[in-house]
Amino acid sequence: MEHLVKLVQDNFIEKKAFPEFSAGDTITVYYEIKEGAKTRTQFFKGVVLQRRGSGASETFTIRKMSGTVGVERIFPVNMPALQKIEVNSRGKVRRSRIFYFRELTGKKARIKEKRG
Repeated sequence: MEHLVKLVQDNFIEKKAFPEFSAGDTITVYYEIKEGAKTRTQFFKGVVLQRRGSGASETFTIRKMSGTVGVERIFPVNMPALQKIEVNSRGKVRRSRIFYFRELTGKKARIKEKRG
């Protein structure tokens, strides 16, 4: 059964070409919003907390601070409304899921940038 699911995902689901990014990177995601008959592009810029899943069901979680409130959003990689992803900076973290980042505030909430 798993082979059939993988076969269908590989052959019929269209993959978009997005840049490589991982946990700790700061990215900007541009996506379409439909309001009635109109469509507009909105962006969400924040730090990637995790990437999970594989194939068609892969998702990534982004966290940004809106004032003093933290806002997290989960995006499926194969969402049709996704237009583009820009990698603003690469972060140097030692884990693939940085949930400890939620509790950090002030200067502790900075992520060092990768060199090179």
